[in-house]
Amino acid sequence: MNKVPYTTLTINGQTYDKSALVELLQTTTIFPAWKKSCYQFIKDWLSEKEYIEVQTSGSTGTPKLIRLEKARMINSAQMTGRYFNFSAGQKALLCLPCDYIAGKMMVVRAFVWGLDLHLVAPAGNPLSNNKEQFTFAAMVPMQVTKVLEESPKQLDQIKQLIIGGGKVGRALYKELQQLSTQCYATYGMTETITHIAIQKLNGVGQSDYFEALPAIQLSLDQRDCLVIDAPNVAVEQVVTNDIVQLGKNKFKWLGRFDNVINSGGVKVFPEQIEKKLEKIVKVRFFISYLPDEKLGQKVILIIEDKSWGKLQIADFQLKMKVFLSKYEFPKRIYFVTNFAETPTGKIQRNRTKALLELS
Repeated sequence: MNKVPYTTLTINGQTYDKSALVELLQTTTIFPAWKKSCYQFIKDWLSEKEYIEVQTSGSTGTPKLIRLEKARMINSAQMTGRYFNFSAGQKALLCLPCDYIAGKMMVVRAFVWGLDLHLVAPAGNPLSNNKEQFTFAAMVPMQVTKVLEESPKQLDQIKQLIIGGGKVGRALYKELQQLSTQCYATYGMTETITHIAIQKLNGVGQSDYFEALPAIQLSLDQRDCLVIDAPNVAVEQVVTNDIVQLGKNKFKWLGRFDNVINSGGVKVFPEQIEKKLEKIVKVRFFISYLPDEKLGQKVILIIEDKSWGKLQIADFQLKMKVFLSKYEFPKRIYFVTNFAETPTGKIQRNRTKALLELS
């Protein structure tokens, strides 16, 4: 007997019970790959198995397949729905691939809350031909940026938008302040079944802190890294590599422990340097390090662009001195034509650094 209590789903305005979904799923061979992936997940959800196998993104390590209990996925969907005040019949936009947890959980939320789930291809601009109004949607930063470049008024068609899967940069953050759409950054991972904390990015309630969802307990380990106790969604305590400033049921993200640079005995956070440099660098970049005899580790800047000329580099270095301390200032600048990425578009820092022609 199927132990999953939620087997009715509304897709693009049409409601299907379990038998109708099973019949629909038999036609998947005629659909494009992104829709086949979504329907395959629905098929897995309706199966007798009590778990779903999910691929991690691989942004901070080797991608791996893990099992998530369906009961815990339901708990996660219920937490999200209570936070955003979902109700049956509200329209939700699914424009993320269902190969990964973020897309899968949009489907689960629709099952659990009776949302009307509208499926569109996970393209750069998923709103390009949209005429619907949505209560809720999830996108990655690249998609939001693309919509703002091509058809900014269309974001007004979404009431609540969660943005995950990558950092919201300074330029995008500034543009979000002009929107009526309520925008939120999310913090979580596959092991916590997407987000366990949410940051309001614009409008009333805007904050620099991520607020933990109810029933989530936060603490720090000896490295000042975030520790998550989320018994309703995670099988065990999750010890992260994220260095945070912890408040009461909230935190401010500072950077990754495995990215921290020790230069001349001073700890330098690459993410904090990057935040400052976003004001003057218009292409993708990141801060890293190389071994150094005197300093131990020296700060370097890696830019996704063709090599700059000497005058352009000299002018850029003068601009950096306005924003950076001497410990933060890159000792070398390297250029890479294309950064190494995960399948979900996240930059793989170590793989990219391996591409450098060091001299």
